[in-house]
Amino acid sequence: MDTLVHYRSLIKQVIDGHAKHKPVFGEIRIETIFDEEQDHYSLVHSGWDGMRRIEGMVSHIDIVNDKIWVQHDGTEYGVARELEDLGVSRKDIVLGFHSPAKRALTGYAVG
Repeated sequence: MDTLVHYRSLIKQVIDGHAKHKPVFGEIRIETIFDEEQDHYSLVHSGWDGMRRIEGMVSHIDIVNDKIWVQHDGTEYGVARELEDLGVSRKDIVLGFHSPAKRALTGYAVG
């Protein structure tokens, strides 16, 4: 299987796994956003908890230059670790939410 196709599949698997967990509070809609053309993948929560608006990104992952860029990660375990557990090498994962200087210290790819 082509690496790009494989990475797309793994990213969707991780996001779909998190999408199964509905918040216990409020009327919250879970939205998975899979844009294979631009290689953007996100999980978003939106809705209401009583009078309080809930709108937020849980995770945002891109594929850029054949690497998986974790742009935002609001999960407890970490989508980068989940991708590693599925066999993705650390050299192919970039923690884009860290500055380039910090990325060099993470053990993951810098960019």
